[in-house]
Amino acid sequence: MERIANSAADAQVDAVLRAANVLLRVVAQSVIEVEDVVTSPQLRVLVLIASHGPQNPGAVAAHLGVHPSNATRICDRLVNAGLVARQDDPGDRRSVALSLTPAGASLVNTVLEHRRSAVAAVMARIPEELRGVAALGMNAFAAADGGEGLEDGRFTIELHN
Repeated sequence: MERIANSAADAQVDAVLRAANVLLRVVAQSVIEVEDVVTSPQLRVLVLIASHGPQNPGAVAAHLGVHPSNATRICDRLVNAGLVARQDDPGDRRSVALSLTPAGASLVNTVLEHRRSAVAAVMARIPEELRGVAALGMNAFAAADGGEGLEDGRFTIELHN
């Protein structure tokens, strides 16, 4: 249902919402491509580890907003699938560090490359003289909200090294 913009501010909000819909479709399509391998929460854990390095189950639980036992079950499934390795944390022998295996890193890279390719394809359809303006606008939008948005992997498009 098309909403009629009553002001310039309404028109700007509507433009951003249309762009957000495109970005959400890009993200959703990349998740669909791997849903036969991992669930959405499992993908969030993989992206978390890829983005922030090895994690312990408590940190995973905090990032997912779930009970630690749920995070442990998710991580156990990822270990059993060969996507995450569990190692004793050298800094705390009571804790374990979860890191990506080569297969886990490959899966994350596949998802993120799909997203980058899909965004690049959309950007390529913007007239060349407007691409820089579009990028500046998107950067300004992200900066106005603190720059990074969610860090739990749900919508991450690129790794932060």
